[in-house]
Amino acid sequence: MSNQRIKTPCVGLCSTVYGDLVCRGCKRFHHEVVNWNAYDECEKRSVWARLEVLLAQVVSAKLDVFDSNRLKEQLLLRKIRFNPDQSEYCWAYQLISRGARFIQQLDAYGIHVLPEFQGKPLTELRDAIDQEFFILSEAHYERYIAPSFLRERLDSGT
Repeated sequence: MSNQRIKTPCVGLCSTVYGDLVCRGCKRFHHEVVNWNAYDECEKRSVWARLEVLLAQVVSAKLDVFDSNRLKEQLLLRKIRFNPDQSEYCWAYQLISRGARFIQQLDAYGIHVLPEFQGKPLTELRDAIDQEFFILSEAHYERYIAPSFLRERLDSGT
C-alpha cells in the first residue's frame, strides 16, 4: 500500500450492527469495524492484507486476469475505484462488482472466466464470489480470532 492515509474497507453495507461477527459488506471482523479509527497504520495494513489474500484466492479460482494493464486501463476509463497496490484479482472483483449488469465481454477487460464458470451471468458470478469471500472470512475468524477472544474471557474471569 502507498504512504497515503489508509482508507477504510467499508462498502456501506455493514451487518455488524445486526450482530454479525464478520461484516457481510467489507468482510472485516466486528472488532475491526468498531476499532478501525483507533488502529495505527500497521494494524490497518494488516486488515487490508488479509482481505486482499482471501479475495484474490476466491477470484483467482473463478477468473484469469490475462492482461492486467488492459484491466487497469478499463477501470480508470470507467472511473471504477480500485487500489492499484492490490492484486489484479482484487481489481477484477471491483470491475465485476460495479459492472456485472452492463459488461458483455470480459475479454475486453483482460479477464477470462474459467471454464467451469463460463455461461453463468456475471451477476451470479459476482454474488458467488462475494458469498465465498464471506465464508472464508468467517472461517478465518472462527479459526484464528474466536479462540483468542475465548481465552481472553476465560483468563479475565468474565
